[in-house]
Amino acid sequence: EIKVTLVEIEEPTGPFGARGVAEPAMVATAPSIANAVYDALGVRIETMPLTKERVLKAVKQSKKIQELMK
Repeated sequence: EIKVTLVEIEEPTGPFGARGVAEPAMVATAPSIANAVYDALGVRIETMPLTKERVLKAVKQSKKIQELMK
């Protein structure tokens, strides 16, 4: 759950005292994609960005761990 709080104090470095408002919507994007990869592949990846190389490496490591546990 994300709770957004609007701060209505001027930002001296922003144009006309404006603050950014688009960032809160982007906070959940990367974790959502990581959770989708986990749901699809059963592999949790906690390092961003989720590159194809990292996903493949995690899948291979997961298979090795599963074989060792047998």
